Amino acid sequence: MHKTTLRIGAGAGYSGDRIPPALELAEKGQLDYLVFECLAERTIALAQLERSKDPAAGFDPMLVARMRAVLPACIRQGTRIISNMGAANPLQAGHAVLAVARELGLPQLKVAVVLGDDVLATLTSSGLALPILESTQTLANFQAELISASAYLGAEALLPALQTDAHVIITGRVADPALFLAPLMHHFGWAADDWTRLGKGVLVGHLLECAAQITGGYFADPGFKDVPNMAQLGFPLAEVGVSGDAVITKVAGSGGCVTVATCTEQLLYEIENPARYLQPDVVADFTQVQLTQIGTDLVQVTGGSGHPRTDTLKVTLGYRDGFIGEGQMSYAGPGAQTRGQLALDLVRQRLADAGYGEFEARYDLIGVNAIFGPSSPTPPEPAEVRARVALRVPTLQQAQHVAQEVEALYTNGPSGGGGATRAVREVIAAASVLMPRSDVHITTVLLNSEGD
Repeated sequence: MHKTTLRIGAGAGYSGDRIPPALELAEKGQLDYLVFECLAERTIALAQLERSKDPAAGFDPMLVARMRAVLPACIRQGTRIISNMGAANPLQAGHAVLAVARELGLPQLKVAVVLGDDVLATLTSSGLALPILESTQTLANFQAELISASAYLGAEALLPALQTDAHVIITGRVADPALFLAPLMHHFGWAADDWTRLGKGVLVGHLLECAAQITGGYFADPGFKDVPNMAQLGFPLAEVGVSGDAVITKVAGSGGCVTVATCTEQLLYEIENPARYLQPDVVADFTQVQLTQIGTDLVQVTGGSGHPRTDTLKVTLGYRDGFIGEGQMSYAGPGAQTRGQLALDLVRQRLADAGYGEFEARYDLIGVNAIFGPSSPTPPEPAEVRARVALRVPTLQQAQHVAQEVEALYTNGPSGGGGATRAVREVIAAASVLMPRSDVHITTVLLNSEGD
């Protein structure tokens, strides 16, 4: 008999998230599912670059450490793990999980790998006329620089994997809330056209997907929005009923807080239109959501809804878009701001003389105007500043030139400069298209320690 409620925890809100709170959830959360959401817009493109250099790479660099930390507790507690840490190489990520299981003496562990989000070959062979969203260009304009094309899969894509007895489910690009919606659909038997419940499930997923952001992380503002014990900030979990309504909470004794305020900020986070939150499984509607504090660190969530899904899926394109050359130099003591500004002016003129005047550029004094730019209010004379120059340029050599001009301020600039740094990096940009969902084909591969 199925439980009447399901407990789902958020083990990560991004690729570099902390591991101790996830372990705390695994050990003390009494979870049915622990979800690690670790992909951002450009992450897969960067992972594809890594995979192009090493066929065994391309998945989340913290996958092994996370699995090593939580697998024993999850197996002991009967908690299944779902994660998009497969990034650009889900199959290899699945094998990496098995390797950790063998290392930990868990030979019976099974991993289900969901494949099909990589649609680069499909698009480049037949879809080059697709328009780029919020642009006048088409996919053809990016063909030469394309690195990746990843469709946002929905919860439906994960259901075959959930129907296996796999302990761990690894995916590539899946819509963030879908990682949480899928186990709800699987456990409660929600139909793929039960738009109201699917909308509620997306709401739960959206509230949990950024992990500590709903327990006080990215919320705290001392004296205005105080958060207790942030050093031991806990990650959230949801207890969800068959109707889709939920209670958001965290492990008792963990740091942070779950309040109507923290939940409200996360509810509105990255939402363009609360009435039409476009997801692969449903167009979610958050306009009637009610958040109610029913106890300490207990917020009841009701009122989510949804409408029929669209016929297309969003695809994120990763493409090469030049290089950034950056250099920094510090100035301290009397006249620090004036000397720092002179340093910026000198580099600006030297780069203009070299033909770089038309490139996108930033010339900032960190601590003075690096965030708000020329509109920054005039601050008191600072005791120290850090001059930063950054240009986006077409070639690696030009980026190196930019960084070198800043370092050259040591002997070719104002007095007292020190702590110079240089950095050069390739720009991997992201764009989006829509493609018919019928052109995306999903497969599930079940792995275990005895073979594929």
